[in-house]
Amino acid sequence: MTDLINSTDYSQFLDDIKSAIQSRHAKAVYAVNREHIALYQSIGELIVQKQEQFGWGKSVVEQLSIDLKKLFPTATGYSVQNLWYMRQFYLEYNDFPNLQQLVGEIPWGHNLLIISKLKDADERKFYINATIDMKWSRNVLLNQIKANAYQRQAIATKQHNFNETLPAHVAEQADEAIKDSYMLDFLGIREPMLERDLEQKMVTQIRDVLLELGYGFSFIGNQYRIETHDKEYFIDLLFYHRRLKCLVAIELKTGAFKPEYAGKMNFYLNLLDDTVREADENPSIGIILCADRDHFEVEYALKGTTRPMGVAEYILTKELPNELRGRLPNLTEMKSKILPKIKKEKR
Repeated sequence: MTDLINSTDYSQFLDDIKSAIQSRHAKAVYAVNREHIALYQSIGELIVQKQEQFGWGKSVVEQLSIDLKKLFPTATGYSVQNLWYMRQFYLEYNDFPNLQQLVGEIPWGHNLLIISKLKDADERKFYINATIDMKWSRNVLLNQIKANAYQRQAIATKQHNFNETLPAHVAEQADEAIKDSYMLDFLGIREPMLERDLEQKMVTQIRDVLLELGYGFSFIGNQYRIETHDKEYFIDLLFYHRRLKCLVAIELKTGAFKPEYAGKMNFYLNLLDDTVREADENPSIGIILCADRDHFEVEYALKGTTRPMGVAEYILTKELPNELRGRLPNLTEMKSKILPKIKKEKR
């Protein structure tokens, strides 16, 4: 045996050990969280059952908090408020066994945020799954809820030709992967700008862009160059989607949608499929991202196109533009004008 250690071999050895530790640690944290949530569900169920059985009121929760803190002085989570949350948590999900299986996969704080902000079971399921898939922090989850991600991605009527250009199972996944509109308010843009400037802003804040695009998107590059014969072409933004196993080209348009944009995207997708796509990948998909669109024009522009593409809008701000501030009534002014009319009508 020799004491000489090859630095390259040892570096690989150390990386293997590091990966093993991180993998086991992640699994341990995941298992602890599931048990943690299951415990809180059980406590919530017991509180509900005993209150119903013995007719106990609010005071039992207060007394339970005091006694649990005495029994487990180093433990946290047994405040009066948190015990009430456990009770609410049990009641909220008692009739939804499919959700009961999911809630253990996200932290307690995320669960509380979801039950406090959302009431619809399908909407809750969407945000739970998105948190699991994309490893959202609590702040990111809150921002996605505020940005109505569910309404824009899960239930919106999107404009695309996926059903005509993709196999059925891929078309369904592609529909789920895109949104009807994309909230880009994090770019901090408050005035019109050139398409290239918008693109650069998105590249600079690509992490936030990926969060908004959703699960599975990986950034390849901007102004992606495709050379063929004696010409070259550039795609604004190019991504790869892991779940769809395909390239996704995004073209940015700072104005309203024009029918000719569909023809140009069709051309780009043909180039991508013939020169860039790997043999085992699905057909490339295009997204034309516009500031505005006429749904009639989009519908007819996509008719007859041979490559899968969709048209969506982007939203740069949720705030009222400066030029409109002061021109619209504030809440107090609206109440002063509307309430007298309502009272008058009731007489």
